[in-house]
Parts: sequence; C-alpha cells; structure tokens
Amino acid sequence: MASLIHSPLTLFIVQAIAIISTARLMGVAIRRIGQPLVIAEVLAGILLGPSVLGWLAPELWGQIFPDSSLPLLDILSQIGLIFFMFLIGLELDPQLLRGRGRASMVISYASIVVPFSLGGLLAFYLYPRLASPSVPISSFVLFMGTAMSITAFPVLARILAERRMLRSKVGVVTITCAAINDVTAWCILAFVVSIARADGIMTAVWTTFIAASYIAIMMGVVRPFLKRLSARATNREGLTQNLVAVMFLLLLSSAWATELIGIHALFGAFMLGAIVPKEGGFAQTLGEKLEDLVVVLLLPLFFAYTGLRTEFGLLNTAEMWVMCGLIILVACVGKFGGSAVAARLTGLSWRESNALGILMNTRGLMELIVLNIGLDLGVISPSLFAMMVIMAVSTTFMTTPLLSWFYPPEELARELIETPEAVRTTRPSSAFTLLMCIAYDGSGKGMVTLASALLGRQTPHDRLYALRLIKTNERTSFYLQGETEREGALALVPLVEAGKAADLVIRPLSFVSGNPGHDICNVADVKGADLVILGWHRPLLSQTVLGGTVYEVMREARTDVGVLIDRGLGRIDRVLVPYCGSSHDRAALGLARRLSHHTGAAITILHVIDPARAQDDPQLRVEDQVEEVFPGESRRGEVVMKVVPHENPAEAALQEVAHGYDLVLIGVGHEWGLEHRQFGMSPEHLLQNCPCSLVVVRHYEREVGSSVVAEDKTLESLA
Repeated sequence: MASLIHSPLTLFIVQAIAIISTARLMGVAIRRIGQPLVIAEVLAGILLGPSVLGWLAPELWGQIFPDSSLPLLDILSQIGLIFFMFLIGLELDPQLLRGRGRASMVISYASIVVPFSLGGLLAFYLYPRLASPSVPISSFVLFMGTAMSITAFPVLARILAERRMLRSKVGVVTITCAAINDVTAWCILAFVVSIARADGIMTAVWTTFIAASYIAIMMGVVRPFLKRLSARATNREGLTQNLVAVMFLLLLSSAWATELIGIHALFGAFMLGAIVPKEGGFAQTLGEKLEDLVVVLLLPLFFAYTGLRTEFGLLNTAEMWVMCGLIILVACVGKFGGSAVAARLTGLSWRESNALGILMNTRGLMELIVLNIGLDLGVISPSLFAMMVIMAVSTTFMTTPLLSWFYPPEELARELIETPEAVRTTRPSSAFTLLMCIAYDGSGKGMVTLASALLGRQTPHDRLYALRLIKTNERTSFYLQGETEREGALALVPLVEAGKAADLVIRPLSFVSGNPGHDICNVADVKGADLVILGWHRPLLSQTVLGGTVYEVMREARTDVGVLIDRGLGRIDRVLVPYCGSSHDRAALGLARRLSHHTGAAITILHVIDPARAQDDPQLRVEDQVEEVFPGESRRGEVVMKVVPHENPAEAALQEVAHGYDLVLIGVGHEWGLEHRQFGMSPEHLLQNCPCSLVVVRHYEREVGSSVVAEDKTLESLA
C-alpha cells in the first residue's frame, strides 16, 4: 500500500475513493430499511475511523489515514460545510415562517426551551466528569443546551416528503417549527461560540454588537443587491459563470467576516443563503449547480473526518456508557416531550402530537456540525464528543420506525383522502373503481383505451383514478417548493384531456414515493379500487415484466391487478382469453365479460387442455360452457370458445394470437410461463413474442369467514 501512496495528492485520491465508495455502499443498504442517507454517511465515517477500521486493521488504517493527512481533510471538510450551510440557507424559504399562526411559534420555541433547559441541567452533572477544567462552566452549559436543541431541517423535510406528510397538517406544522428552530438555534450557537472565544465579558459584548451590525448590513445592503442580481439572472442572461463567481465571492466574504467576528464561518454561509431571493428560481438553480459536488464529494469528507475523531474506545467503563445513555434519554425527553406536549396544548391530537415530537427529535447532520464546532473550540472532550455522536445517530435512526408505529401510512392516507368504507357505503355494488398507475407518458393512450372499454358509459358512481408517482429527489427545496405536485399534475394533463375526449372523468393523483409498490397498494385500499392497472413501457429484452414494482404490487395488493403491455392499443374489437382454469384465468374472463358488455367486442376463449383429456371427450359441450361463462344478457359481441389440446399452453396461445387480435387477457401463472416472482426470473416467452397488446391479470381472493369468495363460480366447471 505504501508504494501506491507516494505523495499527498495520491494519498488524498485514495482517501476520497475509500470515503465516497463506502458512503454510497452504506447508502444503498441503509435506504433499504427506510433510513435517511445521513445515517449511512455517518456510519461510513465511523467505519473508516479508529473505532472500526483502526481496530480491525490498524496498519492499513494508519497508511490510508495518517495523522499528517488530517489537516488537509479538515480544511476540505470545512469548505464542504461552508457550501453545505449555504445550500441549507438557500432551501430555507422565509415564506415558511410567515402566516403559520401562533401554534407553530409556540411549538417551535417549546422545542428549543425545554431541551435547552434539560441540556443545561445535564451539563452541571457532566462538567466535573467529562469537561476540561480550563473550559468555563458557562460555555459548557450553553453549548450542551444548544446541542440538545438542534433539529435536522433537511433530513426532516425528506422524511416528511417520502412519507407523503409534507402537505398534511402534521407536516406543515413540523416543517415550519423545524425552520424556526434551525434559525433560532444557529443564532444561539453563534452567541455561544462568541462567548467561548471571548476573553472576558466586554469582549463578548463587543462581539455581540459587531455580529448584530453584520446582520443589519446583510439585511439592509447585501439583500437588496442580491435581489437585483437575481432579477438580472432571471430576466436577462441567466445564471452565467460571472454571476456564479460573484455569488462565490459573496459566500466566502460572508464566511470570512463571521469568522473574524468570532461567531464561526458557517453562520456567515448560512446567513447569505437565507437572504438570497427565493422567487424566480434563482436560488434553486444556484443550489442545483452546487449540490452534487458538495453532497457527493465534500460532505462525505466531513463525515469521514468526524469518524476519524470519534473514538468509541474512550467509553471503556460502565459509568461512561451510563452517561451516554443518560445523554440520549435527556435528548429524547427534551425534544420529543417539549414538542409533543406543546403541540397537544395548541390543539393537535395525541397521534399528531406524538408524530410531531418524533420528527422534531431528528438531529442528523446538523447535530454533527455543532459537535465538531464544540470539539474544535475545546468546549467538549473527545469522550463526550463520542457520546454525542452516538446520541445524534440514535435519535435520527429511531425517527422512521417510531413514526411508522405512532403514525402508520394507512392512517395518514385515511386522513388525507376518503376512506374505503365511505367509498363503499355511498356507492351501489355495481359501481366500478379503476386505478391506473402511470409511470411513463407514452402509456397514457393505451390506458385510456382500456379504461373506456372496461367502464363503458361511465356512471356518476364509477371512479377512475390516474396515479403518478414522483421519484424522490435529493434536494430539500424540491419538496418545500411544491415541485412534486406541479410536475405530477403537468404529466397527467394529457391523460386527463384524452379521458375527456372519451367521455371519461379521470381524477389525477400525484405525490413523491420512495416505495412505489407499497404506495400503489395503499392508494388502492383507500380508494376501494376493484382493479389496479399498471403500465409497462420498458423493452422486454432488458427487464422482465413481472419483477420489481410489479411483483410487489401483485404480492401485496388486496384487489385484482392487471399489467398492460401496450403495443399500440388503439381499439378493442377482438379479444383473446387463454384459459387453463386458475383463479387468475377466471379474473381475466371477468374482464373480458365487461369488455363484451360495454363495447360489443368479439371474445375468443382459448381453453387449452391436456391432450390425454381431449381423447376422452374432444367436444366438452363447448356451447353450454360458453353460455355459463357469458350469459346472453351479459354480452353484446360474439363469444367463441375454442378447445385446443396442447402440451404447451403458451405455444397454443401464441399460435392463436397469430390469427389477429387487438388485446390478449391472460392470467398470471406457471402454465403460461408467467409467474410473479421478485426478480422476474421466468422466461416470459409469451409476452416477448406476442404481437398485440396484453393485460396480465392477477386475481385477489377475498376471504369471508372460512370460505373464499370467487367472482366467477360458474367457471369452475371449465377446470
């Protein structure tokens, strides 16, 4: 290894490769269990630090992260933090702090005062045990109170958006409280830093006066200048490199000014970002230019540097771990308790109050930034730093599972939209509800054609929904500025217009989703869907149809599911239904019966039987069974049943399709080479070679008591 690292440059390159790859690999793993990315990055830093890599492979760790390289990592991580705090300021829209009412202000300040007070009381217990005698107790108490008061605004916004809570009552109040909380906490931190750096009371007063003057200049001079700069970028030449250079100069100057004042460079970066005008897209465009470099490269360097400074080996006694547990307990009681009780007193329900308290207890990256400032100033010791890092990780990690327990997604959905009970009790049993899931704009035309054929003349009781799920975006402002709703609504406009042309009333739904399969099933439950149609648009040779999200929906949905493979579906005059007798085949026949009734489409039922059975009874009373499947009053078009003996049902179906059909309705099952497996490992020969559009149907059997209710019991004789 030493031969590969022969200069400071190659050493840094090796460090960056190790840091970024570990953070991203941990991110893939941690996202699978529903945790925010910051947890993965913190754990990656700890893995690369002395607590794990340094313990397991001390020689390798010493070669990759020698002490001589730490100053460079420190500088680069500080630069990354300056740009990151600027991004946080860009994402913090002042509109969030206006017009939210007394409740948000009360909850926000309760979530600061209570943990700050408890943290200060805890500091008196910790000071003689963990603090250096050279640290004034006032600085130690103020810092501990501030550290306990932090909420991770960007992590919180992402969790709320992914759980579809950002536009709910709880989400609106929480994000407002978090915004107020962060602004207040950073102002308190700036004051605490000035106290810690000051030599005496007069120095502290002078620092406070200069800091107030700095804020006044930023608001009175720099902010109007930024408005003119924003207008120029929006109306004339766009965000040019010269404008970006001006913003960088302002950013570095602001950070330099606050560092000289004595309230830390990060406050200057945050302050500049907060006063940048949010109108016209200037702040968002600037953030998008910076974010990838900052989040992917520079910020992981900070996490790695934090991990290198975190030594869990210092917690080598039972008393140390008891103090660590006490810190976590006080942090949770202060933040969760203060927020939840205040929320309850302002009129929120206990469920909403508990959810808000859990969310406000999220600390994440913002806490780590504060802790590193405290360690750099010498206010906290390395052992206390390690305890506080454990607290930050623990409070962030527990947010998602506790939120799911107190506020399950199903309960949230029932609060946001009508309940399934309400849907079913206010509509006749003959009404039909169809949920179309649109992932690709090109699938809309075929979806509308199929929906029109299934519903026929839509009655006031029939419901037709179009669901568009938006992939999660890394930027907090993407959620806060309502970009998801605008993007989703815009994408569904052509589909809604096509529905109007076909005399269909389509109700659009759109939101951010980190788990599409689960969210589709949840919406189907809440809307009382009788059928969920998923669109398929990727080339079949590159990925199987019945894997991924399709598999998840087929496995979890408590209603029938159809997967539309659209190959130019423009009309439905001739329909083929391959049949072998499974419940999924019967569900496909049920859809065919609706098509026949509403459109008069000609239906061909291809009953594939074992050749041995054909020798016993080659006729099988075909005419009688057609009447059982499609009673005369239920059909308008011609219905033909063909009984075909064949050893390979899929080949028999392909041979029949060659006679010319508009649509094939086929049940999922191994007999057709269609099995809904997690990774879609079946060959799906029929789907790859069928020249016309198909709908693959999975039937959901509803249990009533000890019996299973089947929709088409008259079809059992066909088996």
